[in-house]
Amino acid sequence: MTNTEIAVLRFGGRRLARALASLPCHDDPDPAAIDAAAGTASRVVVVGSAADLATVLTRLMRTERLDIEVARVSRWRGARKALTGAAQRVPLIRDETGSVLVDAAFWLPPGEDRVIYGEAVVDDDLLFDGEVTAVRIEPTTSMPGLRAAVLTGRMRPRRWLTGRAVQLGTTGARVVRDGVELSREAKRSAFYRHTTGWLRVP
Repeated sequence: MTNTEIAVLRFGGRRLARALASLPCHDDPDPAAIDAAAGTASRVVVVGSAADLATVLTRLMRTERLDIEVARVSRWRGARKALTGAAQRVPLIRDETGSVLVDAAFWLPPGEDRVIYGEAVVDDDLLFDGEVTAVRIEPTTSMPGLRAAVLTGRMRPRRWLTGRAVQLGTTGARVVRDGVELSREAKRSAFYRHTTGWLRVP
């Protein structure tokens, strides 16, 4: 893969590794800049956080450009692998708002509450019914696409359930997606596998 086929999307003014310095670079890219990179490159390298990677993947999903290979560099040693690594299609997990999840999401108690009241299912399996401290959701690199677990008081998972989708109905919960808390509490929330996976460069 040549340099002309790779573009860098840099967030937060992060320093670029030397291996990336000669590539076309878009700083703090907005949707138009992500579209421009996807229009000229077959691979984009995201220099930023998990939330930044999710922003890029959300845009590629919404514009139906999941044919673009995507690498993320968060440490210096990841730069060369981002340029030379082989892409692999993995499940793409999104929520009901059409935003992508790449690392982890949490359902947390609202306000001053210590528990979430409600019910959650993973596909047809009951995750919980009643009250729990919190729930963690993670994408997986293989089918069916995600896993979810109720967390104990020490925020440790009890048991993981895997499936295509996880859904919550509750009196109220805070939703945190890739380290970013959504502005409004939710009474319903869902994460599920998109019809098309994304091309991840390990």
